[in-house]
Amino acid sequence: MTNPIPPPIPNPQSPIPSPRHRAAVNRANALLSTGPRTAAGKQRSSQNALTHGLTSHSPVLATEDPTAYQLHCRQFSDEYQPATPTETQLTQELADTAWRLNRIPLLEAALLDRAANPPTEQAAIDFDIVDAHRALATLGLHYQRLSRQFQKTLDHIREIQSERRREQERHLKRAAALLELHKHKAIPYDPAELFSENGFVFSKDQVEAYAQRLMLLNQSRHIEHVLFHMQPPARAASASF
Repeated sequence: MTNPIPPPIPNPQSPIPSPRHRAAVNRANALLSTGPRTAAGKQRSSQNALTHGLTSHSPVLATEDPTAYQLHCRQFSDEYQPATPTETQLTQELADTAWRLNRIPLLEAALLDRAANPPTEQAAIDFDIVDAHRALATLGLHYQRLSRQFQKTLDHIREIQSERRREQERHLKRAAALLELHKHKAIPYDPAELFSENGFVFSKDQVEAYAQRLMLLNQSRHIEHVLFHMQPPARAASASF
């Protein structure tokens, strides 16, 4: 795309522009810019992903603390307790996305500070408040993308874990019923065969505790029905005169 503003004709008698004037010219040109044109500019642009790390392969930047990242991941693992490779991968994706999301406010503060407090006059020319706001807009887009990714991953892992727990509950209830049946009929049983089914493996203590819990729940429901839901017996008719 050609520049709609023709370049000015140099005037040898024109005074040397001040740094403030050069900064104003840079801001005006930035508003008309369609992207880097030089090879060096394109090279810098291609490294933008590495600058903020929000789209890089590794979630941890060289300037970040690996120990803090490991603690961050462990907190997610402790919360979601992944039990399958799929759940483990989703938990890791959740932690990495959250790590990148948490970086964005720090990047925003650094951008504004860099524009407001340039160390040199040249730095003020190279990066001013217009550049900062443009970078902030880009970070806003990354934040929206990462937020959607985080919510999608969160919904996915919750759905998978809920289904696994429901399936585990069904098999545990079946194992508890079989255990009580064997006890009632005094039939010998092999715990390895009785408590292993469709990939779920339960210990004898685990099944017995669950069976005891089910029996207590059934008793509590019966007591609740008697005390709170049954209609009181009709009073005997008054003796006739």
